[in-house]
Amino acid sequence: MKNKAFKIAAVTLLGVLTLAGCSSSKEVASMKGAKITEQDLYNELKKDTNTTGQVLTGMILNNITDKEYGSKVDTKEIDKQYNDMQEQNGGKKAFEDLLKQNGLTTKTYKESIKSQLAFKEMLKAHMEIKEDDLKETWATYHPSVDTQIIKLDSEDAANAALKEIKDGKSFDDVAKDKSLDETTKADGGKVTFDSTYTTKPEHVSIPDTVKEAAYKLEDGAVSEVLTATDMTTGAESYYIVKMIKNQKKGNDYKKFEKELTKLTEEAKLADPTFQQEVIGKELEKANVKIADKDFKDILTPYLPQKEVKTEESSKADKKEDKKEETDSTK
Repeated sequence: MKNKAFKIAAVTLLGVLTLAGCSSSKEVASMKGAKITEQDLYNELKKDTNTTGQVLTGMILNNITDKEYGSKVDTKEIDKQYNDMQEQNGGKKAFEDLLKQNGLTTKTYKESIKSQLAFKEMLKAHMEIKEDDLKETWATYHPSVDTQIIKLDSEDAANAALKEIKDGKSFDDVAKDKSLDETTKADGGKVTFDSTYTTKPEHVSIPDTVKEAAYKLEDGAVSEVLTATDMTTGAESYYIVKMIKNQKKGNDYKKFEKELTKLTEEAKLADPTFQQEVIGKELEKANVKIADKDFKDILTPYLPQKEVKTEESSKADKKEDKKEETDSTK
């Protein structure tokens, strides 16, 4: 993995140097009776056309997004994302060391964040949210509910915990004593969630099957033991849910139009088909030309496929046009 990362970094750097017009005869290394030039290195790296093609495509897109949409990026958001990553990776010194190990600096990492945000701005510029989109999101949406949960790793333990609750022990106490969810147990299992991945407190993982069962509970009601299977590992977890405040969905989606719009936007931003359509439009608008024949097809997957008419299909179209013309005169 390190070798691959190094190779990609080397290709990127070399591509920048080459496109900037550096001399291809400049020495990179020398030895007795031989030398390696930038052109030699470039030719060698080009042999892996898949990797170099991906890097070149990324460079082209970065140039487009930075030029056309970079000014729309909020510098405060760049700093926020950088600081969040710094906090998640052990603080300032540890994160700077990690960046250095990967050949990056604070400046280059922030530049990469800016490129990602500029790409997002490009997608948003092409986005149109229609009523049908909101209704589609509404079909699987449920507003936030306030609950308490207990998570356990065996059915026997879950049944025993549920029995204690039914026998009169408070849900808070059972959650604090027995729940395996470290984020919520200290507060008696309290967690607010909706049909998205948003939870309060943050980063509480609640399976969809548990959510669906919870939505059916009335305020104050406690569920039976709910089983959830991890689709990756096959491991089973067991939940007990108490509903504190169930915000009913109702039938009027317009009450939640703001939330639905945000969710629809997020879904579109993550949609590979939508991304590809936008990239294709931007590449055409930028009139990108690939000068190196070895890379002439790298943008083909993104560009709209134009219909190629054969002689037979052209004749068929003409016959159809004549038929419609005849029918219209009758």
